[in-house]
Amino acid sequence: MSDVIFGLDTFGDVPVDDSGVPVSHARAIRQLVDEAVIADDLGVDVFTVGEHHRPEYSVSAPETVLAGMATRTSRIRLGSGVTVLSSDDPVRVFQRFSTVDALSSGRAEVILGRGSFTESFPLFGYDLSDYDVLFEEKIELFAQLLEEKPVTWSGTVRAPLVDADVYPRTEGGLKTWVGVGGSPQSVVRTAKYGFPLMLAIIGGQPERFAPFIDLYNSAAAEFGTTAWPVGMHSPGFIADTDDQAKEIFWPHYKVVRDRIGALRGWPPVRRQEFEAEIQQGSMYIGSPETVAKRIARAVSSLGVGRFDLIFTSGAQPISARLKAVELYGSEVVPMVRELLASHHRQGSTVA
Repeated sequence: MSDVIFGLDTFGDVPVDDSGVPVSHARAIRQLVDEAVIADDLGVDVFTVGEHHRPEYSVSAPETVLAGMATRTSRIRLGSGVTVLSSDDPVRVFQRFSTVDALSSGRAEVILGRGSFTESFPLFGYDLSDYDVLFEEKIELFAQLLEEKPVTWSGTVRAPLVDADVYPRTEGGLKTWVGVGGSPQSVVRTAKYGFPLMLAIIGGQPERFAPFIDLYNSAAAEFGTTAWPVGMHSPGFIADTDDQAKEIFWPHYKVVRDRIGALRGWPPVRRQEFEAEIQQGSMYIGSPETVAKRIARAVSSLGVGRFDLIFTSGAQPISARLKAVELYGSEVVPMVRELLASHHRQGSTVA
């Protein structure tokens, strides 16, 4: 457990300034780059940026933002979380990320997904009725592109390729994950192609995802592929005290959660539900000590090899976001590592 990877994840939520006014998309993107620099300086392992095409988010082209981060960082890995492969072209995705890989001297990675929002489908001319076949065919093609050899491929969702060379090539391969929200079929598909699995655990007790990890491992054994250490990402926020973290996070989280709920027929979220999720579920909100203990418990109980904290959810103030990044890198991650190492030495899991 001492070699667990720790990352920060964001969807590029547009923050507010000190006067409570939302900043421009341009400033929000520059803010993300500043946060990645801080995370790099403090020893965080990975910084990932999600893709959205909605007004409350600033990032629609993660790899372009990651390229900017690559020029200002030196050691942190830089990835998408996620790239919506279904509404993109696998060849262009590979080319863009291999370019980021070159700029970062081999630090790029991509997390492929189908996307929890579907606004990219009509935006780029795809039919939602093809939701499943789009991802199935495109991930098949992407897996071939990762071999970095001439590709011959045909399907129903794009023009065929015949002995096609795709450039630029990487110097050491492109690390590729698949993000899964809880579909057994998606877990099996990930194992089929030999990709590492990233679980989006955004609600409920994390232990309920243990069967998906077991399924991934058993499916990989059946396919004869590699069962990589599984990753998880979950929302959270860190401040000096538990109460400060909750009060900063809650009002902005409620706006986001109720907006999503309105689209999906959910009732408005209540404060009691929020508090219960912090105590027993998959929200890691509080002081550095509180958050570190809960992350260590989740990592230990599931046996995952990577934990990413989604540190933005709505329009949190810039100053609070910066503080959360600093506390995660300087205090939370070292505490989690020590807790895991201590319990490993004792031969027990974190209680």
